Parts: sequence; structure tokens; C-alpha cells
Amino acid sequence: ESINGVENMMYMTSTATNAGSATIEVYFKQGTNPDMAAVNVQNRVTKAQGLLPAEVTRIGVSTQKRQTSFLQIDALVSTDGRFDKTFLGNYLDINVIPRIKRIEGVGDVMELGDTYSMRIWLNPERMAQYGLVPSDVTAVLGEQNIEAPTGSLGENSKNVFQYTMKYRGRLKSVEEFQNIVVRAQEDGSVLRLKDVAKVELGTLSYGFDSQMDGKPAVTFMIYQVAGSNATEVNERIAAELEKMKEELPGMEFITMMSSNDFLFASIYNVVETLIVTIILVILVVYFFLQDFKSTLIPSISIIVSLIGTFACLTAAGFTINILTLFALVLAIGTVDAIVVVEAVQAKFDAGYTSSYQATKDAMGDVTMAVISCTCVFMAVFIPVTFMGGTSGIFYTQFGVTMATSVGLSMICALTLC
Repeated sequence: ESINGVENMMYMTSTATNAGSATIEVYFKQGTNPDMAAVNVQNRVTKAQGLLPAEVTRIGVSTQKRQTSFLQIDALVSTDGRFDKTFLGNYLDINVIPRIKRIEGVGDVMELGDTYSMRIWLNPERMAQYGLVPSDVTAVLGEQNIEAPTGSLGENSKNVFQYTMKYRGRLKSVEEFQNIVVRAQEDGSVLRLKDVAKVELGTLSYGFDSQMDGKPAVTFMIYQVAGSNATEVNERIAAELEKMKEELPGMEFITMMSSNDFLFASIYNVVETLIVTIILVILVVYFFLQDFKSTLIPSISIIVSLIGTFACLTAAGFTINILTLFALVLAIGTVDAIVVVEAVQAKFDAGYTSSYQATKDAMGDVTMAVISCTCVFMAVFIPVTFMGGTSGIFYTQFGVTMATSVGLSMICALTLC
């Protein structure tokens, strides 16, 4: 209720589990500053914390930002089978995840496994025999498994020496937990935790189980920070994992999936189409004009237009991605230089001997046609750049690339050719 209506919010979802955890995901409009969004949500959460149960406040409520898409799914595998899944999960949590989280562009790392945890399995029959309920055991754990400064002895006395008392602090081993005193009996005996429960070193939850080629493994997913370049972040992650490989004791990292796989495959297909388009345009021009020089001029014009478009993309802050390359593929088919070269060639075929006069008369015939066609073409794509929302983010890059490429093609046709 408190988070609802936070600035620039589109919608929110919430999920809760029987294990006592709840997650609220807030989705924001495209272009929203993720840092400010996190601050605004945190402020709303702080307002609600006073109304939450004490148990929830004690365990903690956290706010974090991340994109919904993940960058990589990796696994830490025990190559020789020496380590079980619990050890791998603990090693991952202590030594690997903190280093990955420090990489620029990584928003979060989700481990599909759990670290070590002391599990206490209560025996209902023994508990009933001694008249105990689970809250009695919880209270005893809270009293005897604590970190506390115990002060000093002889501070306010006539003794010469003052002794600082030391307390062992939190319990660590199974034996220490087993020997926790639950109750002192009337006959002078002591009821310990091991008398009413089984204590073992297990995992925090048993909701995950993973193997890699029959060997123990723990899987983890890496999420991206909003606005970062996925390809660059994946490269940094790969470099960091490669560096950590040298320190692994009988383990190895395996990348099961990376967003780069799809990105590079898509960009490779678009680049391949781009090259084929350029070759087809050159072949078609040569086939109809039957003149090598007349074919060379539009070919140079294409390259100049491409380089100029890349310069404009850099100035606009766009990257070479699937959308911008797709726009270039379409724009290459509309090369204005072909029209100009063909018009000049027609003047030569009509009997002109002066290159200057042939060009002057040909440009007089086609200049307005080239300009008007280009303006109509740009008028279709420029309005697309003003679209808002999620669609606008995609179509803006497409429209700007398309309009820029066609505009530069016109300038090359009227000057360079």
C-alpha cells in the first residue's frame, strides 16, 4: 500500500511463499532514473516499516534495483567429486558472488542453492513428554547463542586487579548446539537440546538441487543494471571468472547460457545481410549500366553514407545494435547516387561529349526529384522518433538511423557523384 503510486511507476507485482519470504517487484516507465526510483521506493518502504511485525523488521527488508533480464547462467562444478553441493554453495557465496557483484554493470547475482545452516529437527514426541513447544526452543537459542560484551570483574571494588571477562559468543559446531541447556529439571538433571531434537549442519533450504553431467554443481544467475551495455558487462564477467579459475580447488566454472550468444548471432546475420545487400546493389548497377566507372561511383557513395551514419549514431549516443544495423540494411537499397549516375550516363548515350555539360543538364533533370523523394522518405521515419514509452526507445534508434542514412545518401548523390 505504501509503495503503490511511487513516481513513474507503471505497475507492481508481489509474491509470497510458505517459507516466510515475500517479494514486491515495481516496474517503472522507460527512461526513469533507476537510482532515483530505488530511493523513492526505499522512502516508501521506510514509511511502512513501523507497521510491520517485529519478526519481519528484525530479519530485514531490503530494496534493490535490477533489470528483469539476466546476462548469464553459470555453474560451479566439482570436477573430481570431492565437494558436495552444500560446500560448493558456501564457496560460491563467500568467494565468488561478492567479486561478481563488484563488476560494473552487474545488478544482482542469484544463487540457485544455499549455504551452510544449522538445522534443528524437533522430535514431537519428546517435546510433548517434557511439555515443551517450539517457542521454548527458540527462546533458549536466542538467550544462549548471542554476541554480547560481558564487561569486567572487580571494577568497583577494593581489589588491585580488574579482570575483563570473555564470552565465547555465537555457537559454531553441532556439539555446541546439541549441549544447549533447554531446562533444569526438578531432580537436578539438565535437559539439553540433543534430548528433544536432532541437530545437524545442513543448508538454509532444500528447494534446489543441481548437477552438471552427473557431478555436484551449484547454478547462479547474473542480472544486469539498467542502462548498461550487456555485451561489455558479459566480457567483464568472463574475464573475472577466468581470473578466479586459477584459485579454484578442484572446481570449474561452466557458462550454461549467455545473452551474448543471441546478440552475436543476430548481429552476425544482420551484418551478413548488409554485405550481401551492398554486393547486390553494385551488381545490379553494373548489369544495367555496363560501365565499371559508373558502377564504382555509387559503390563509393554507399561507403561514405555508411561512415557518415556511424558518425551521427555516435553523436546521438546510439550503439551498433540489431535495430540500427537493420535500418542500414533497408537504407542501402535506396541509393540516390544510382539515379544521378544513370541520368548522366543517359546524356552521354544521347550524344553529349562534355562531362561538365552532361552532368549539369542531368542534375537539372533529377535534382528536384532526388530531393523530394528523400524528403518524403525522411518524413515517414522522422515522426517515428517522437514515439514515447517502450516502443519509442526502439523506434527512435531505427528512425534516426534510417533518416540519417537516406539524408547523407542524398547529399553524396548531389555533391560527390
